Amino acid sequence: MVKPSAGPTTFEEVVMCRWLAYSGEPLKPAVLILDAQHSLVAQSLNSPLGAETVNGDGFGFGWYPEDAGNGNIPALFHSIEPAWHDENLRELTNAIASPLFFGHVRAAAGPPIQQSNCHPFRHENWLFMHNGFLDGFSVMKRDLAFAVDPELFPLIQGTTDTETLFYVALTMGLMDDPVAALGRALRFVEETGRKHGIRFPVQGTFAVSDGSRMWAFRYSTSQRSRSLFHSVAVPELREMFPDAARLELFGDHAKVVVSEPLNDMPGAFVEVPENTVAVLDDDGYRHEPFLSEAA
Repeated sequence: MVKPSAGPTTFEEVVMCRWLAYSGEPLKPAVLILDAQHSLVAQSLNSPLGAETVNGDGFGFGWYPEDAGNGNIPALFHSIEPAWHDENLRELTNAIASPLFFGHVRAAAGPPIQQSNCHPFRHENWLFMHNGFLDGFSVMKRDLAFAVDPELFPLIQGTTDTETLFYVALTMGLMDDPVAALGRALRFVEETGRKHGIRFPVQGTFAVSDGSRMWAFRYSTSQRSRSLFHSVAVPELREMFPDAARLELFGDHAKVVVSEPLNDMPGAFVEVPENTVAVLDDDGYRHEPFLSEAA
């Protein structure tokens, strides 16, 4: 595989994954993770739009409880099993309902296959996940680690570039302004990478949530980011497909962001453009420019 870098890339740094995020009326996650035509588990076996066809190096599932009485702290389930092979995932995603959840399947080419390296990552009421990689992470790792707030650094449990990026973004104000903070963090990664001779340090799509809102980013230094889509509003979908009984499972405010469309219904999913953040909240969707200025 040819990677978009002129710098000292190592094989261990390449991670390609698939993910989805849902917000809206409480929904059994199995509807999207297991049962959809091209569900996340189906994508773990066959990912036509992914850099890796099979994503079997563990998975993660993060969800906010239907009752937010716990301060809206999300729960996590991580496993190093392939998603298609884990009966606990089926049991769990059919037993609960959640108004906002993340799902992620992993294809790891180097960082250890262990639970602490599975997405999504959590800090207080925040969830974060990523599809792609930070090119040259092994040579940047020390610089990025020193950029993390000393009070946050002990909370890093795994060895992935994604978790390190999450804590750099937290240090730079993610909990106050997710869009600005992730932008600052990615610019810092690019500056750091170029000091080490890495031409295209950032590749990926990113999802962030505080439990009530969700932000989905598509950005790469090379301007050739991983694929990212979101669903059309459910009332509009019902008009487009009046005979689609499956749409009855979703409330009017249901919103899905995905690495790949979950079905083959024409027009059901809209591609998120390069250098864009899709903001999902009670008002629906909106697209905003993200790091569209030259670095």
